[in-house]
Amino acid sequence: MKNNLTVILGAQWGDEGKGKLVDILSEDFDYVARATGGANAGHTVYVNINGETKKFIFHLMPSGVLHEKPICVIGNGVVLHVPTFFKEIENLNSQGIDVKNRVKVSDRISLLFEYHKLIDGYQEDSKGQKKVGTTLRGIGPCYADKINRRGLRLCDLKNFESFKEKYYANLNWHQKVYGFEYDAISELNEYEKLRPQLLKMMEDTASLLNREIKNGKTVLMEGANAALLDIDHGTYPYVTSSNPTIGGVFTGTGMNPSYLGESIGIAKAYITRVGSGPFPTELNNELGDKIREAGGEYGSTTGRPRRCGWFDSVLTKYSVMLNGFSSINLTKLDVLDDLEEIKIAVSYSLDGKIIDRFPASLEDLERVQVEYETLPGWNESLNDVKFWDDLPENAKNYVLRLEELIDCKIKFVGVGMRRDQLITRE
Repeated sequence: MKNNLTVILGAQWGDEGKGKLVDILSEDFDYVARATGGANAGHTVYVNINGETKKFIFHLMPSGVLHEKPICVIGNGVVLHVPTFFKEIENLNSQGIDVKNRVKVSDRISLLFEYHKLIDGYQEDSKGQKKVGTTLRGIGPCYADKINRRGLRLCDLKNFESFKEKYYANLNWHQKVYGFEYDAISELNEYEKLRPQLLKMMEDTASLLNREIKNGKTVLMEGANAALLDIDHGTYPYVTSSNPTIGGVFTGTGMNPSYLGESIGIAKAYITRVGSGPFPTELNNELGDKIREAGGEYGSTTGRPRRCGWFDSVLTKYSVMLNGFSSINLTKLDVLDDLEEIKIAVSYSLDGKIIDRFPASLEDLERVQVEYETLPGWNESLNDVKFWDDLPENAKNYVLRLEELIDCKIKFVGVGMRRDQLITRE
């Protein structure tokens, strides 16, 4: 078996900077694939083009699309909002990036319609003070249709008359429950218009990826969301509707697990969270605001301000355990440049006793007492540092202490947003 599959996954609550590493590494891969999530993902890549730094935000398209070599694959575990997908293609074409014949979409992928967004809003409003903090992109309702076996898939478009029947059956079911009016004709007309292009990109991507790996080709898997947002292993119910941990890679693409070679977790040098839910190390003060502004911590999908806190080694070690990471990419170390001292959460205690696990119960997680360790800051800019040995001693000590606490090698260290601001440790 060829171990030609490399996986990149979020190790915290998302927004860790997965897109940057995917963009950097994908130049050397034959395929870059997505396995889970949908347009709730927002992967940001900064690229220097003709001396100008340009910002690209990808919601459905794999971040490796900026390189000419890799073919981009959107797997069966993703939920596809077709208008967003085509808007991304148009944006890329307008900037001189041709994706024609370079994108393959699974014939088994679930289709997300505009009414799924309406339902998302109704469901969120009904929760009152216990809102999950969803992106309102319709992700949950679409996955619910999939699990309830009433959703539509891309392969259904092969027979458009049958597609319309299934569409109306699904829409009518939701209208009976939620009572909303809806312009189905306009949406169906749009699908009929885009159908030829969609069918041209449609592929049995599970067979494609397995065959290509077996033949020696390389695949880079780009995770969406993150471990602590996993529907099974995250801070339920404040989670996403899919499995953005390692298992979702294989169910969401159909790739053979024996092909896995390297798995890389992405973790910020601090931690952030969007939306509701427990956050043991959250900084609800001026320091938290300072980190937010320094790190530009506003959602690339929603624009919402992210909650910020100290690095949580308990949470991140839990993620390392779930995913079996072979290494970590620590991002945004430079955001901490101006801090006199930096804290790390090293353990949790509950009812006066240290606990050796990450609690499943939100009530327990909200009651944990966090024990911190304090390290001195480095008080200088890291933006121009290219090599590990050139980092200030206090910065190196911070990274090495995190590595010790989470029991996983930190192979990459990010010191800025650009491609060239990444330090690789051998």
